[in-house]
Amino acid sequence: MAERKTKKETASTKDTTAAVTKQAPAKAAIGEQPQKAKEARVGVFICHCGTNIAGSMDINAVQDYAKTIPNVAYVDNYKYMCSMPGQAVIDKAIHENKLTGVVVAACSPRLHEPTFRTATKEGGLNPFKFEMANIREQNSWVHMHDQEGATDKAKDAVRIAVAKASLLEDLFPKSVPVEKAAMVVGAGIAGMQAALDLANAGIKTYLIEKTPTIGGRMSQLDKTFPTLDCSQCILTPKMVDVGRNENIELMTYSEVESVEGYIGNFDVTIRKKARGVLSVGEAEAMGIVGGGCNGCGDCEAVCPVVQPNTFEEGMKPRKAIYIQHPQVVPLLYTIDFESCIKCELCVKICGEKKAIELNKEDEFVKVKVGTAILATGYDIFPVENKTEWGYKRYENVITSLEFERLICASGPTGGHMVRPSDGVAPKRVAFLLCAGSRDNTGNGKPYCSRFCCMYSLKHAHQLIEKMPGVQPYIFYMDIRSFGKMYEEFYYRIQDEGAKFIRGRVSNILEDPGSKNLMVFADDTLLDRPMKLEVDLVVLAAAIQPAADTNRTRKLFGVSCSMDGWLLEAHPKLNPCGTTTAGVFLAGACQAPKDIPDTVASAEGAASAASIPIHVGHVELEPYFAVCIEEKCAGCGMCVNLCPYTALALIEKDGRKVMQVTEAKCKGCGTCGGFCPGGAIWMNHFATPQIIAQIDAFLLGGEQ
Repeated sequence: MAERKTKKETASTKDTTAAVTKQAPAKAAIGEQPQKAKEARVGVFICHCGTNIAGSMDINAVQDYAKTIPNVAYVDNYKYMCSMPGQAVIDKAIHENKLTGVVVAACSPRLHEPTFRTATKEGGLNPFKFEMANIREQNSWVHMHDQEGATDKAKDAVRIAVAKASLLEDLFPKSVPVEKAAMVVGAGIAGMQAALDLANAGIKTYLIEKTPTIGGRMSQLDKTFPTLDCSQCILTPKMVDVGRNENIELMTYSEVESVEGYIGNFDVTIRKKARGVLSVGEAEAMGIVGGGCNGCGDCEAVCPVVQPNTFEEGMKPRKAIYIQHPQVVPLLYTIDFESCIKCELCVKICGEKKAIELNKEDEFVKVKVGTAILATGYDIFPVENKTEWGYKRYENVITSLEFERLICASGPTGGHMVRPSDGVAPKRVAFLLCAGSRDNTGNGKPYCSRFCCMYSLKHAHQLIEKMPGVQPYIFYMDIRSFGKMYEEFYYRIQDEGAKFIRGRVSNILEDPGSKNLMVFADDTLLDRPMKLEVDLVVLAAAIQPAADTNRTRKLFGVSCSMDGWLLEAHPKLNPCGTTTAGVFLAGACQAPKDIPDTVASAEGAASAASIPIHVGHVELEPYFAVCIEEKCAGCGMCVNLCPYTALALIEKDGRKVMQVTEAKCKGCGTCGGFCPGGAIWMNHFATPQIIAQIDAFLLGGEQ
């Protein structure tokens, strides 16, 4: 049978000018091995990984067996193959034995495939003529008490890897240019930090925020632990920096509508929601001299419509035309058109500024960016689902975020901590930690929300500091004070007089007359049930992904965890990246994080997102699908199957054929596995290679 030939042709597409190397078998029958498999000289290198692998199997037995496998020309083992001496063994063996392929039997390719690819390249081979047999995670770690079975399984894994390595071909990465602009979705503390870092690195940055102002959840807080500095005092200067930075194009009250393209060349459509109020810049662009909103507030004063203020957690009213708080950036009023009655009183009072446009419609803006950072934040878990605690049934059961607004000087009560039911200052306050967190009952969250313990300690301190004589009771499972100076803060609150009760609260009932609350719990330290009467209960509610997280992740092609948090590419080695190249994660959209960790992750994401932009191009792994045009029937059935929208039908030589946008293709094989005519060739995972692996497993040494 003839050797599969390589045909190169340059294809111009809308988004890239990269050369498309088409690799397809000339006349290969599916499952038939090319002639060159018989000429392969594969080197097998077995890693001990200390005792991780060697402690569970007989390395020498695996090595002796590997010598009997067809096409194996050299076998060796080393204690740590990933070490520099271990890689030198591979380099030397390639040169001395004229190897055509390399198999390393070691750990997960997710961990060390790049390492061994480099070693293969330094030995003079194409780096993609390397295959890895995972005999650690998939063998020794799960069969540590069955040495004979683990050894036999390792032999199988090596034989299968050799079968594929015998058929591997030279592949070459492609480069695509990178747009010198970035986008950050979400303008909380994470989004602002990421945008500032990108902008200060000289990168044009689009900062998208769905609400009328930047600042996120942090702007709702009173103080921050453990330093107890004012949240707005440290946040507002950063908000102002964002608003003033020349490299940041701030788009508040806006949402990402659609995303097309790939790393280096994302085409993003942004919906700028109708605000109903013109900024000074917009007014000038329309020729209105001296026009636009200056934040005077006259319109708000005359507006007759009153709505609950979501920023104040519904504990204070706002008008149909409003700003969320005095420190908003940009200082620009917004009309809530769902409640606006269009009485035009705001138009009249605005006068010559002509800032009000009641007939304003949504606008769509298209931008092109090289990389994107998702910083969509979190929402509060609807703790009313836990009916035993009476939230939204009893007025004096509130959440920690409502407590933040009540005790904040700019909040609905001017910083006076009072009970919602009667406006009286409470004397005994119970804090319920893990309210919905670490809960496997089915209507809670199984994970730890991470910062609830600390902000409840902060709340206890604020009560003791502001209201002498108040007694805080903290019901907890475990106090998780994990950060710098956090444990010391915990001891400080103990010394200040807060009482700690170890046990989860089972039920809360209200005295209809006094509106006091009876808290029923089990004190696990004293091993007895208890009942405590308090004036106010504060629930440290769990957090969960923001409501639009799922929509956003689908737009950008990002994966999520079982709990809905956005999923990183690797939890240790690539915590800021995602499975979609060019898209990064920052802050609590990834998992619960406190403010220091949120800022740190934002800076990491900004650094990672800036690298391709500064380099100017990005190298793509050649694991993409290739269409064998002679076999393609142009049915288009593969197009809708592609999860990365990398396929399209084009007209060529008078007929329709499928075309791959290589930069978008991730080599998942969905199209190749479905194609009824076998017209799709998957680089590095081609049909003959897969069939050879299956045969090697099923036929064993008899093939």
